[in-house]
Amino acid sequence: MTVETKNQPYLFQAKVADKQLECVGTAKDGQWLVLKDPVTGEKREIYDAISGAAVCSLKHGDTEILSQMNDFAKQSAYTFCANFSNTAAEELAEFMCSKSEGAFSSAMYVCSGSEANEQAMRYAMQYHIEKGDRKRYKFISRVNAYHGYLVGALSIGDNPMKPLLKKMLLSDDQVPKISRLMPYRDQGDLTEEQYCKKLLDNLEETIVSTGQDEVAAVILETVSGSSIGNSVPPKGYLDGVKALCDKYGALLILDEVMCGLGRCGYPFTFMDPEFGLTAGGPDLLTFGKTVGAGIVPLSGVMVAPKVVNAIREGSGVVMGYQTYHSHYLNCSVGLAVQKKIYRDNLIENVREVGAYTKAALKAALKDSKVAGDVRGAGNFISVELVKDKATKESFAPELKMHEVLNQKTFAKGIHFMCIPGTNGYEYVDDKLVMNGAHLTMAPAFGFTKTDADLMVKVIAETFAEIEKEYL
Repeated sequence: MTVETKNQPYLFQAKVADKQLECVGTAKDGQWLVLKDPVTGEKREIYDAISGAAVCSLKHGDTEILSQMNDFAKQSAYTFCANFSNTAAEELAEFMCSKSEGAFSSAMYVCSGSEANEQAMRYAMQYHIEKGDRKRYKFISRVNAYHGYLVGALSIGDNPMKPLLKKMLLSDDQVPKISRLMPYRDQGDLTEEQYCKKLLDNLEETIVSTGQDEVAAVILETVSGSSIGNSVPPKGYLDGVKALCDKYGALLILDEVMCGLGRCGYPFTFMDPEFGLTAGGPDLLTFGKTVGAGIVPLSGVMVAPKVVNAIREGSGVVMGYQTYHSHYLNCSVGLAVQKKIYRDNLIENVREVGAYTKAALKAALKDSKVAGDVRGAGNFISVELVKDKATKESFAPELKMHEVLNQKTFAKGIHFMCIPGTNGYEYVDDKLVMNGAHLTMAPAFGFTKTDADLMVKVIAETFAEIEKEYL
């Protein structure tokens, strides 16, 4: 018998035994959340260093955007995408394509990154069908990648919960895996060029061994997200992946739901001159989170001319519809958010203050025995926690060091994303074992060097405490 308490939640999410801390507003410049304890009623202000889940491109409660929403709502009438378009969705698509330097000629909108990735999978399949190549049905993706929690998205990903749900997912034959991209742990004594070749050889071997005429697409996170903490690809890697996709007739899908649209310092992260594509873009690109700044649920797919033209010259009709495709109000807010980001040069700020933050973190943690690696791009930055800096050994999984990271940084007034499983996961005697832990930041694009200094200070203090208490 379950005894109901005052603290029992009616909302079915996260922990089901007790209510979570409740967000009841924002404070200061909008980068701070006001959280209330549901039992005591006590409130406290917390600096939101992760923007929920790398979502907020603008700070919480942006008055400029909020002041326009009533007008957007008044102009809004629900229409189904199979029958009608709307001005907001058309203008947002045109605006985003205009920032792609010709890589994309069309876009579509749904409400979550998982949906966007599954739409991209369908578009890849339709592309091959339109070209008369119906044998292709496989999607190659990485070990330790995250692409969402719907059935298709979970299938192409490698979430620790995936083995428990395996019977309802796509078969391993449909979603073959290539090695993870993690220079810190996997490059070893190889040069960057040699490591890049190793990764590309693994991809080509997988394409050939799985049936090169059956591969519909290769889908990759341009910069890895929450699963392993912002690993950046070696120079030449994305060009090499694109070349292999072209060689074997597969499409390239880049998942930039978490890392894109300015989060890493460029309009699209594949544009980064250090590790991005040197010419053109992927065939399909998924985005989300920052496009609506967390104000509205919005995500979507950018579509290259190659894919658009194949469908235009074939059936002429995009396969599949969803109820909230291209929702007028959501797209209106998304367009206002994107226009503000470019008007106020916020992507440039991400690049500049992000570089400052990363350098400051490296300096502050250079003598730490438990800070293994500082990595990332823009303001999407992670610090991997290790027990031994020389060997890169992780702390024992049973210590749950991600919880230690979270508790210590939260007590100091900052909310980061603290994640286990950085160095992979396994099931031992049917019990999940998560190896390694990391801390990730992704503040709003308008964050300042003062904000950066605060985050660096808290991280440095936290890692020093862990070193003292756990070594």
